[in-house]
Amino acid sequence: MKEFGKRNPACGIEEIGLAAAKAAYYNLTEAALYEEALQRGEAQLSAHGALVAVTGQHTGRSAKDKFVVRDANTEGHVWWGNNSPMSPEHFETLLADFKAHAAGKELFVQDLVGGADETHRLKVRVVNELAWHSLFIRNLLIRPEQSALAAFEPQMTIIDLPSFKADPARHGCRTQTVIAVDLTRMIVLIGGTSYAGEMKKSVFTALNYLLPEKSVMPMHCSANEGANGDAAIFFGLSGTGKTTLSADPSRTLIGDDEHGWGPDGVFNFEGGCYAKTIRLSPEAEPEIYATTRRFGTVLENVVLDEDRVPDLDDGSLTENTRSAYPLHFIANASATGKAPHPKNVIMLTADAFGVLPPIAKLTPAQAMYHFLSGYTAKVAGTEKGVTEPEATFSTCFGAPFMPRHPSEYGNLLRSLIAEHGVDCWLVNTGWTGGAYGTGKRMPIRATRALLAAALDGSLAGAEFRTDPNFGFAVPVSAPGVEPSILDPRATWADKAAYDRQAKRLVGMFVDNFAKFEDHVDATVADAAPRVQEAAE
Repeated sequence: MKEFGKRNPACGIEEIGLAAAKAAYYNLTEAALYEEALQRGEAQLSAHGALVAVTGQHTGRSAKDKFVVRDANTEGHVWWGNNSPMSPEHFETLLADFKAHAAGKELFVQDLVGGADETHRLKVRVVNELAWHSLFIRNLLIRPEQSALAAFEPQMTIIDLPSFKADPARHGCRTQTVIAVDLTRMIVLIGGTSYAGEMKKSVFTALNYLLPEKSVMPMHCSANEGANGDAAIFFGLSGTGKTTLSADPSRTLIGDDEHGWGPDGVFNFEGGCYAKTIRLSPEAEPEIYATTRRFGTVLENVVLDEDRVPDLDDGSLTENTRSAYPLHFIANASATGKAPHPKNVIMLTADAFGVLPPIAKLTPAQAMYHFLSGYTAKVAGTEKGVTEPEATFSTCFGAPFMPRHPSEYGNLLRSLIAEHGVDCWLVNTGWTGGAYGTGKRMPIRATRALLAAALDGSLAGAEFRTDPNFGFAVPVSAPGVEPSILDPRATWADKAAYDRQAKRLVGMFVDNFAKFEDHVDATVADAAPRVQEAAE
């Protein structure tokens, strides 16, 4: 019989195949996990009470080290062009070696849930070598009621042992780091990395595999809801403002990263948020900033000054500094994690080429085109070797987490948009007046004003022009927004330079979409951008 929240020497360990472990500590709460992490030297305490951990070599996901077991069940359902296969035999060897590596160790176990919708949730048991990892995942997933823990039966198990080093020849992987996902047995093995985000994305990967068969759309998006039940979802890759823009104090936050859209509406997969903190501003993002100064928050790779005050401007460890906190740390967060069917779908991009307008209205076909494209741009200096803007196309705004072919998700999204009459918008939070290095970042006040007008329905009645390159509708004016910023070409001093840049970006879109042309109908293919001569 497990004694929840207390140490349980070896009790219940055999249930997860780790009988040789020294002890398992089940469902420890925040205070207990703080004690364990600090006593073991895994983390530091910040001046304001957050737990601060450093992940070492890996400060982000190791996408190339993620593998999916290729067996009779997954063979015809997984998009192998995007997912590296691992044989069942290699996985079995890896699992046996994980169990052997856990022998004699003290482990931390959390029983949690992925999915706020009771019909479509996934019960997950997470086994950790590190106490701070256990607190991280306790923050990020949904915690069952205490009364439900005694009868908890996991549908998925994650074993995360950062000190385990994989052997590529023995385990069929690439390096000593491995994230191996068996979607038939629902087991995930994570070794050789201390980056905690691998755990939450493994749950997302599993839900992305399971839910489409139930006609539920899994989405890498944030979501919020207005006072009148007008829900909105925000797609976007890292750095596009997904977390920031959904954390609107005038709207209820449903969640900031992963959601499902099913027969009853939108629901959060998670019970927490994993927000980027680099150069986080208390003026621009007060709600998220406040979480960095709370007991219970996990700060990842955030540098502390001599007084242990987090220096959120210091990116010396990584630009990918993070704050992991439970959703209830945001004052206007939803208590249920659920919302009605959305009235608006927002697709965010940070266009470092300075070509796209700050907002554009999309037809359903254009929405599917841009969803499958999943465009944003990296800027110089954020990654080694990136010296000028570099286009990134991550299909469905989350290619690394998509086990199925993108067309499955795209067609499901398109049918939901049509069924519920949803308005779709492309919002550029990137650069205006020139590319990165010449232009300036899109003013967040303008972005917020345009989003507010889109969400309250007033923008839909504005006068629109057709963008000559991308063919979508762009408002000519909007309340509280300087009209010139709505026409990106007008913001460039050198109009010919804009035209060259636009032609270049259009070519990137067309080249990227070639791989999807055989999987979409003519209306989506016709939504592709085309370069036209623009008048001075």
